[in-house]
Amino acid sequence: MNFVVSASTLLKHLKAIGGVLNTNNTIPILDCFLFEIHQGELLLSASDMETTITTSMKIDSNDNGSFAVPAKTLMDSLSNLPEQPISFIVDKNKHSVKLKTETGDYNISGQNGDEYPKMPRLESQNSIVIKSEILANAINKTIFATGNDDLRPVMSGVFCQFSETNSIFVATDAHKLVRYTRNDAKAGAAASFIMPKKPLNVLKNLLLGVDDAVKIEFNKTNALFSFGNINLICRLIDGKYPNYEAVIPKQNPNKLTVDRSSFLGALKRVSVFSNKATHQIRVKVAGSQLRISAEDLDFANEGHETLTCSYVGEDMEIGFNSRFLVEMVSNLDSDEIILEMSAPNRAGIILPNNKANPAEDVLMLVMPVMLNN
Repeated sequence: MNFVVSASTLLKHLKAIGGVLNTNNTIPILDCFLFEIHQGELLLSASDMETTITTSMKIDSNDNGSFAVPAKTLMDSLSNLPEQPISFIVDKNKHSVKLKTETGDYNISGQNGDEYPKMPRLESQNSIVIKSEILANAINKTIFATGNDDLRPVMSGVFCQFSETNSIFVATDAHKLVRYTRNDAKAGAAASFIMPKKPLNVLKNLLLGVDDAVKIEFNKTNALFSFGNINLICRLIDGKYPNYEAVIPKQNPNKLTVDRSSFLGALKRVSVFSNKATHQIRVKVAGSQLRISAEDLDFANEGHETLTCSYVGEDMEIGFNSRFLVEMVSNLDSDEIILEMSAPNRAGIILPNNKANPAEDVLMLVMPVMLNN
């Protein structure tokens, strides 16, 4: 089985799907890319058993068949080659692959393509078509808030909720929560699923610079994302997502408005002096003054900054984990942010003060930490 392909084009396609591969696999063939040739088209696949990505390209070949090639060896070889046509000469019986270039020949020991895990088929699925930009924004705005607790697997993914009026994406680890809503992405019927973190990270990278609409098809166990010549299918997280609306406080009479970049800069500087275990900072608001302070009693370190702000409500002092605040404020695009609070022991709500897109709605919630007075 022989075919000819451009070195740079093949490398680009392999890089696109290679993000799903694990470094440590119990099944050796999962260290490989699967090559399938059919009627002048090359289908490339990578899988970790939970997630499979495929991409396709036109090639110069009249043969049909499949084989698997060790991913690292092939990627390292292609990365060091200048742009040129490469001939692949495959021995189906020995599963060996010879790469013929303008200056040399390289032999790689492959594996039987028939033994590669098959991409699961979706049956009785729901579907929605969504703009790639909306999906990429939804992942970027939520994925950092997912949890890592093995005992609560549903919180390690992003909850995707579609309806006839909007699409909502939610992530929480019980300390922080993000709800990202798009009123310009609607489904034909109400449906939802919980998407794992790893395929979301891979999908986020694949969507960079993509203008195509993304078709999402899903059932109770799997979701398939299709755009351009890419197909990504992954196993969904099984379970019931917690009632996130119940934890968002509705009455928050104390409202602080502050410049986002000034607030973020102060948080980063002051947090250097916080306790390395708790990352605790104090946020004190009185009149139009916002004081951010931190101390680490073990090392006698202390730091504080004062910012001007717009504030409506009673004077308040509240404690937060600085890492959570920095993450959240970093993921907002607005020039100014609003911090809504009700009491020092109740969650704070962070909102953008002005929306770049009227169809977009972002709400971030952060739990307070107990202050040691």
